Amino acid sequence: MLRWTITFVVIALIAAVLGFGGIAGASAGIAKILFFVFLVLFVLSLIRGGLKR
Repeated sequence: MLRWTITFVVIALIAAVLGFGGIAGASAGIAKILFFVFLVLFVLSLIRGGLKR
């Protein structure tokens, strides 16, 4: 999932440099959503791993 986030950030940066505002905004929004989903899943896995011990 982190790979998708990085992919969309790169797409957003390239689109922003080339002047495609709509695509850059959409890609940045998707990257932000995926980052927070990844962050929540990471925290949950840390908690779950800590509870098993």
